[in-house]
Amino acid sequence: MQTIIGVRFQKAGKVYYFSPGRLDIKKGDKVIVETARGVECGETVIGPREVADSEVPPPLKVVHRIATPEDVQKVEDNKVRAKEAFAVGEKKIAEHKLPMKLVNVEYTFDMNKIVFYFTADGRIDFRELVKDLASVFRTRIELRQIGVRDEAKLMGGIGCCGRPLCCASFLGEFAPVSIRMAKEQNLSLNPTKISGICGRLMCCLKYENDGYCNGTCCGQKKTVTKAPEQGSIVATIGGDGKVISVNTQRHTATILLNNGRTVVSAWDDIVERDPEDIAAEHAAGAEEEVLEQAAGEAEDVEASMRERRPRRERGNRPRGERRPQRDMREAREGQQEGEHKSHRRPRRTHDKGERREWRENRENRETEKMQGEKPRRSRRPRGGKNRDRHPKDGQPRENHENHNGEKTE
Repeated sequence: MQTIIGVRFQKAGKVYYFSPGRLDIKKGDKVIVETARGVECGETVIGPREVADSEVPPPLKVVHRIATPEDVQKVEDNKVRAKEAFAVGEKKIAEHKLPMKLVNVEYTFDMNKIVFYFTADGRIDFRELVKDLASVFRTRIELRQIGVRDEAKLMGGIGCCGRPLCCASFLGEFAPVSIRMAKEQNLSLNPTKISGICGRLMCCLKYENDGYCNGTCCGQKKTVTKAPEQGSIVATIGGDGKVISVNTQRHTATILLNNGRTVVSAWDDIVERDPEDIAAEHAAGAEEEVLEQAAGEAEDVEASMRERRPRRERGNRPRGERRPQRDMREAREGQQEGEHKSHRRPRRTHDKGERREWRENRENRETEKMQGEKPRRSRRPRGGKNRDRHPKDGQPRENHENHNGEKTE
């Protein structure tokens, strides 16, 4: 077992482990340690604790001493010098016309090295720039290219949630984030909504990912109900339907039923249908549709054949039976005239004997009428060869007398 402490050199930076030795170090104390960059002053963020030898990251260095007030003042002076070096660095970069952006400048505690952090799209040949900076500061110069995430971490800012950036506040290391995490959490895949100010996927997608992976994340197994797959066919209390969305936090699913209704059911109330049973039902439904279609086609063929037969061979319609269209037309006419259909007398139906007797009676009446009818008087001619003859007896007009007893010529 060994005793270790955790030291951080930047706000929200990576934690490095050292051995406290015989010093009584508490959490929050400033300590002077030796690192790969040289002597540095850091803050103790993890108090002394004992860990197994297998868990200690080698090599484990020992803390030199606890920082004094003079050491703390020296750190503040180095921050002031770093701001001046930042202005000089931007000026030199502009003189050399290099496509790079200077992000931050740091002085080591012993001022033996100055580190310039910059971003660029590709590899930059900055050898001449290093020589120029070394001639100005008279110390070792290191230029380190960083990514856009590290740039956001160093510069800080406000995220889309309205809070300071997580990477600049408490995140020590960047965890890998993938688009699959956004899909599992049913988030919008719009890049503008799931990306941070650095242009990469937001680190907070990792925070709740363990709650969306059915209890199998990070090697932890939990007894949870299996979530139905989106797009699967399930059986519910209201009937069968299709899963259109799943809410992992509430363990509910939105289901579109076959009758068109949309319901929200818990996972415990849902039973996934077997694909074989669904296929069998579809096959049975397809057979019924084929049979119905065949029956409909047979009826259509029979109707067309009936229309093609001669009129004599078609079914005789009873004389008293009226066609539907004719009944509707007569009903409309009766309503227009103010006569209700219930006041109309029904049409009488006659058999063949009655029709024959009625026809003979009609002929007899016509014959009697013709025999007893008086001869019709011919009309008076208005011209032609009979103009000079009297219309009554056909004699010349000169032999007739008028109503005064005088002859007329």
